[in-house]
Amino acid sequence: MQLYNKLSAKERAALIDAAGKDRITISFYQYHQIKNPQIFRDKLFLEWNKLDVLGRIYVSYEGINAQLSVPSENMHALKDQLDAIDFLKDIRLNVAIEQDNKSFLKLKVKVRDKIVADGLNDDTFDVTNKGVHLNAKEFNEMLANPDTICVDMRNHYESEIGHFEGAITPDVDTFRDSLDIIEEDLKNHKEDKNLLMYCTGGIRCEKASAYYKHKGFKNVFQLEGGIIEYTRQVNTLGIENKFVGKNFVFDDRRAEKITDDVIAHCHQCGKPADTHTNCANEACHLLFIQCDECAEKTENTCSAACQEMIHLPYETQKELRKGKHASNKIFKKGRSEVLKFKS
Repeated sequence: MQLYNKLSAKERAALIDAAGKDRITISFYQYHQIKNPQIFRDKLFLEWNKLDVLGRIYVSYEGINAQLSVPSENMHALKDQLDAIDFLKDIRLNVAIEQDNKSFLKLKVKVRDKIVADGLNDDTFDVTNKGVHLNAKEFNEMLANPDTICVDMRNHYESEIGHFEGAITPDVDTFRDSLDIIEEDLKNHKEDKNLLMYCTGGIRCEKASAYYKHKGFKNVFQLEGGIIEYTRQVNTLGIENKFVGKNFVFDDRRAEKITDDVIAHCHQCGKPADTHTNCANEACHLLFIQCDECAEKTENTCSAACQEMIHLPYETQKELRKGKHASNKIFKKGRSEVLKFKS
């Protein structure tokens, strides 16, 4: 019985090319008490592997968080499987704005302590006592209200390339960091202001809204379905778009273009740019913004040292990586002294 992915990304990419079939990238989440996440995880893997589903899915005692890619021809079968699970019946599926057949190249279903890393003690508040969900039209109306404070619940490297007009964009590395900072900054407005939040697909706001209600905020609202669903409604219903730039996504596409505005800058030369890249040096793999000119000049690396490294024999690179790990550098997502124009 196969319960884990056995193909490399390169092998999977070749199979996708050979199949010549369109795939759909979607995401969804649901907070729900799952008694045995491991059994649920194995069930999902067995069912989805048969449908050629690829993606990154987290399962925990508190629910499921899924970003995945499925062949178009298997979309209905996937929906039928989800509807057969009581707490996922009729779940809203956020369909990617920009499709890419290689958005995911492996099926990874992992059991985690949380479906979103938040550092919170969930026993202290009711995660289901969430804020008011708003559709795109309602969100725009709330955004225009002078008594509203709009907060981006994403991290700095996400909001740097795109965000809503007038939103507060905390300069944070993690979702957990933003919770405390926002509460402190807005502690004098718990009753007289509307706290309006948004994120990529809604999952971070879902928990944050319950957390802030627990902390005494009286008027808490969130964008239902996040930026992904907002953009869909804007495009299909003709609603005015208040989002500027790109929406960062957590797959191999890295971003979806919402408007043509380029609001960020290359971290190496300072020119307007909003394309994220991972340093080609596997010992670094730093995520940063790089323009086309710098990408060509540096061969997709973040520094001269990393560029030198990628030209060494592969075995030499492996030897030099021994005993070292770059997880902190990766986690900081662009906070490196070698990036002269990182704001």
